[in-house]
Amino acid sequence: MAFKVSVGESNFAALRNSENYYIDKTEFIYELVEETYDKVALFTRPRRFGKTLMLSMFENFFNIKKDSREIFDGLNIMERKEFCKEWMNRYPVLFISFKDIEAETFSDAYDMLKVRLADMCKKYSDLKDDNRVNKFDAEIFTRLEAQIGSTADVKNSLKTVMRMMYSVYGKEVILLIDEYDVPIAKASEKDTAENKFYSSMLDVIRGIMGTALKDNEYLKFAVITGCLRIAKESIFTGTNNFASYSVLDEDFSEYFGFSENEVAELLSAADREDKAGIIKEWYDGYVFGNSFVYCPWDVMSYMSALKKRKNAKPKNYWKNTSHNGILLTFVTRTDFFVSHKFEILMNGGTIVQTISDELTYDTLHSSEDNLWSVILMTGYLTKANADEDGDTVSLKIPNREIASIFEDAVVAYFKNTIDNGTQKLMMESLWNSDEETAAKAISDLLWKTISYNDYHEDYYHAFLAGAFVGLGYEVESNKEKGLGRPDILILDQSSRRAIIIEAKKSENELNMELDCEKAVEQIITRKYTQGLYGYEQILCYGISFFQKQAKVKRVFK
Repeated sequence: MAFKVSVGESNFAALRNSENYYIDKTEFIYELVEETYDKVALFTRPRRFGKTLMLSMFENFFNIKKDSREIFDGLNIMERKEFCKEWMNRYPVLFISFKDIEAETFSDAYDMLKVRLADMCKKYSDLKDDNRVNKFDAEIFTRLEAQIGSTADVKNSLKTVMRMMYSVYGKEVILLIDEYDVPIAKASEKDTAENKFYSSMLDVIRGIMGTALKDNEYLKFAVITGCLRIAKESIFTGTNNFASYSVLDEDFSEYFGFSENEVAELLSAADREDKAGIIKEWYDGYVFGNSFVYCPWDVMSYMSALKKRKNAKPKNYWKNTSHNGILLTFVTRTDFFVSHKFEILMNGGTIVQTISDELTYDTLHSSEDNLWSVILMTGYLTKANADEDGDTVSLKIPNREIASIFEDAVVAYFKNTIDNGTQKLMMESLWNSDEETAAKAISDLLWKTISYNDYHEDYYHAFLAGAFVGLGYEVESNKEKGLGRPDILILDQSSRRAIIIEAKKSENELNMELDCEKAVEQIITRKYTQGLYGYEQILCYGISFFQKQAKVKRVFK
């Protein structure tokens, strides 16, 4: 392959200088500056949708300390010559990221924040030695750089540095803040009765944001990114000309993620056009505003694999960048009746919910609507229709990759919450050849979990395998025995006994008896009992399933 592809490179200059493939999003710069009057623009998107790279692009374009003509050469923005003449490398830029500021306690998280501010100061360390800078600002800057600043120093840190920049360059400052909500999001996760620091961290971040954004005469404009829009009253109170753009908004919706045409061009450049269907199935399906987009992290990760191996299989790259705790929290809430909705989603359907894109982290879990909103904003779900407006939104799982994350969460929930009493009753009934009781116990377990894949046969195989785990037996699934592979093999070596199960999915309730008999016949004709030498008791069962019903039939031949 003649092209180069980079995974995880969020530095725009490094990406361009290394000549890696870049999907041109530079028109975003012009549209934001020329077609809005936003003093502060907040863009919220899920993780891995290019927010950091986008801010790095902004920083390189505007930064007065750089000459960026070479790295922007050939990109769309360079065709706007008058705009580039007025804006390109003409303004001081302050760029800071709050990514990865997390700890177990407020004290440790606050120390990490001070480290991040110190790193920022070191990046702009020449400011403190410039004689145009107020000496008291220089002293505050020095304390921040040494990580010994007071709380007031920390809360005023961005405005202090911006005032120093203004003194040196004589121009208002463009402020770029990446992942602004990470510190309070992480504080919310760790907030407990014994370890309460959400309010303390919120106070600090509110102070930093408030002084930097509200009535700051040194601010040209600010661009901020995050996963969730925190209610304006919580963080951005009093901020002038504040605009927020979430996954629900049409404006700028095409700049985060890759369009189908952009992916087609990428595949053409890589000579991998035959993978278009696979990439669409696994990584497409997100609807931001009225734009249909692919997840850029996933696409580039898979393209990197395809460069090395022409027939590389797609993987779930997204799950390694986040965790499914929010899904587990939702599923396990006994005060919300959401199991049926999860089943609809996991079987490819849509649900209609009231959604808010303005939340506070301390109330995320306070209502079912809030939790659906969080799952949408963080990328686990997407809008089903691009033309929907208002608070009522149709939701769906975007693609196969995210569907597998839902399945993992549901499987984990089932394993952690399985009714041990029913599980033991099922096992005892099978050992005792009590088909009717075993069938009822299996059906009861089915009713207490969430089904997916539209009740495909593989779902029932996985369900049975999970139902037998933790009972002290060796459980094998689809292992070679006789002339084929039984679905489930349960070995009780201490008692020298075993159970073989073949499972069938029935098309309707009337077919369950017949399908049970087919499973029984398969066990006999394929001689699944061969190879189980030394076992004194071998019980064989055919089990048929229709939705959440089970029928059990023992093999007597």
